Amino acid sequence: MARTTMIAVLAAGVFAAASLPAQARGAGEAGELEAARANARAGGPVSERDAELLERWGCLSGTDSKFCRKLSQKARAREDRRRDR
Repeated sequence: MARTTMIAVLAAGVFAAASLPAQARGAGEAGELEAARANARAGGPVSERDAELLERWGCLSGTDSKFCRKLSQKARAREDRRRDR
C-alpha cells in the first residue's frame, strides 16, 4: 500500500472514531456518571439521566449542590433505620 493511501486510511479511521458518541467508544455508564457528577458540581443534574445516575451511584463527597445534599440526607436516614432494627 502506498504511503499516501495508508495515511488517508488512518486519517479516515481516526475521524470515524472521533465522531462516534462516547458511549459507543467504550465510556459507557462510567463516562455518563462522571459527566453527571461534573454537572452536579456545577449546580445540579441537568437531565433525568443525570439524576438517575447520581441516585444510583451517589455524588462525590464535598459536592455542594442542593440535589446532592438531599441524597446524602436520604442515605443517612436509611442508615439510621438499619441501625434501629
